[in-house]
Amino acid sequence: MTNAPLPQPLRGTRVLSLALNLPGPAALMRCVRMGAECAKLEPPPAPGQPSADPMGIYSPGAYATLHHGVRIAQADLKTTEGQAALHDELARTDVLITSFRPSALAKLGLSWEALQSRYPRLSLVRIVGAAGARAEEPGHDLTYLAEAGLVTGTAMPPTLYADMGGALMASEAVLQALLERARTNAGVCIEVALAEAAAWLAQPRDWGLTTTDGNVGGAHAGYRVYPCADGRVAVAALEPHFAARLYEAVGLPRHADVHAPATHEAVAAFLRGQSRAALDALAQAKDIPLHTLA
Repeated sequence: MTNAPLPQPLRGTRVLSLALNLPGPAALMRCVRMGAECAKLEPPPAPGQPSADPMGIYSPGAYATLHHGVRIAQADLKTTEGQAALHDELARTDVLITSFRPSALAKLGLSWEALQSRYPRLSLVRIVGAAGARAEEPGHDLTYLAEAGLVTGTAMPPTLYADMGGALMASEAVLQALLERARTNAGVCIEVALAEAAAWLAQPRDWGLTTTDGNVGGAHAGYRVYPCADGRVAVAALEPHFAARLYEAVGLPRHADVHAPATHEAVAAFLRGQSRAALDALAQAKDIPLHTLA
């Protein structure tokens, strides 16, 4: 069944984006995958630059991936011609995605009130940094993660969690908007805040699940990253039946205390003596969830 075609719940839907950089284009990429006809209006690029979207400048490969299947056109929305091109698109659009501050949208004539009066069935998914009164504040993925408590020490996060989480929420908002329009025959405005996306991702930490005394934060001997003979191994033997198989391989009782220091030490000692190849074979033979790393 892995080759079955993906559902296309947005087939027949037109989505227009004015959003640059990552969250908006990533949301648009998901809309393409759900069957929407997607277009994007970008400002004309500066002389000598390939794109007005920063992503097209500092990561052309990412830009190409994000915009696969998207029709891209250029329009300077501060000009009469650009506004005409925009409204020609809006007249045929079901959902508009933006990532400007609310004040910038208002200057372009794209406040929700203006859009609703002119295009009553059009929905707006407005991506902002922070919600409500804080929508005008400057910020970026790193500041939203820091606010949510997801930045530790001075190490940079391994990926752009708030941006990508916000993209998921924005593509979800497209679906929500269309479902609501089917019920009311009117468009809706949904605000997606990247700070709220970071806070959503931080909830397992807030619940204590991923803190050092939490079962998925290192307190459970079967759910940790350990050194092995030629690399590392991420062990995720959390459920009792998986933990029992791991402990059998280690030579511990099947029902060893998962939190006891002696259990942690025994598992660590066993894994230190195993190669990645041996551990991969053990995982397959004994049905233990683990993944070896260089």
